[in-house]
Amino acid sequence: MPTVLEAELYNLVLEPTIKDQIIAAQKQDNGMAHIRDEINDKKKACFKLDEEGVLWFKNRLVVPKDMELRKKILDEAHTSMFTLHPGSNKMYQDLKQKFWWTRMKREIAKYVPECDVCQRVKGDHLKPAGMLQPLAVPTWKWEDIHIDFIVGLPRTPKGSAYHPQTSGQVERVNKILEDMMRACALTYSTKWDECLPLAEFAYNNSYQKSLDMAPFEALYGRRCRTPLNWSEPGERVTFGPDLVTQAKEQVKFIHSNLKRAQSRQKSYLDRRRRPLVFEKDDHVYLKVSPMKGVHQFGVKGKLAPRYIGPFKITEKCGSVAYRLELPPHLTVVHYVFHVSQLKKCPRIPEEVVDTSQVQIEPDLTY
Repeated sequence: MPTVLEAELYNLVLEPTIKDQIIAAQKQDNGMAHIRDEINDKKKACFKLDEEGVLWFKNRLVVPKDMELRKKILDEAHTSMFTLHPGSNKMYQDLKQKFWWTRMKREIAKYVPECDVCQRVKGDHLKPAGMLQPLAVPTWKWEDIHIDFIVGLPRTPKGSAYHPQTSGQVERVNKILEDMMRACALTYSTKWDECLPLAEFAYNNSYQKSLDMAPFEALYGRRCRTPLNWSEPGERVTFGPDLVTQAKEQVKFIHSNLKRAQSRQKSYLDRRRRPLVFEKDDHVYLKVSPMKGVHQFGVKGKLAPRYIGPFKITEKCGSVAYRLELPPHLTVVHYVFHVSQLKKCPRIPEEVVDTSQVQIEPDLTY
């Protein structure tokens, strides 16, 4: 029986290297011909021609004004497997070793920020965006009530429930209460929750810088009685209209202190922030926070992108918040975001990235 031999046919395509393409483009560029004439007249000392008629700037190959060829060079220096998206300065330092063209550094500085991959995976090293927008100071007691929840507490025999963050206006108060509860947890271990009423009492009866008095005193006109702070019966002699007048004066004093504290806090915070403003119909990237152990885009959360998008801005909500046009699979996320969560998209990418693989949680983790 005859033996059947199997054969495979390969097709080898040879393409000119970037250097060969530059040399070929030099011969067809009018600007290169003008430089050659000036070299012959000895007007361009920094340019030279080699034996093959190739134009050099010192020891660097001159790239003619061919935008398609320059983009090919930039793509190779930025997106290839041998470079993997360097920054503009590193990219310029690498390219200047072999190539030269006018405004080369400026073109590189424009090219890198327009890279969609860089915008989505590289973090910002700038001050957080968005200046502080203080709320109006209340003019009377209990006029405004703020609420927030402290989450992630250790378990107790009574158990605990998860509550999402609902407001950022009392974060400073939460921090003080958390420090108090840490001290209780160190002393009483799993029974730390029994100290919560005492922590509430201690905070309300302690001096507050913004009020210039204790919260209890601001509300009732006197400090609460403790072993270190007591009042004897009959010491309070203010009644009737005098009591109302005294309360009004105290509220006015507290209002002034709160305004002063608010101004001080805004001045302190704004020094560490930068103004950032977008317009309607701008496109921005949305910052997300990866969680450990979650696989996205075929890799673990640690290597997942820092930003997704870009998304279109449909409305400006207040001074530092924007409404985004989100795709259907991100309806679980609220569509209004603070400016610190956004990054401007300098170029709408032509390539399409499937963001449906990113399962965003309501708190912007994935």
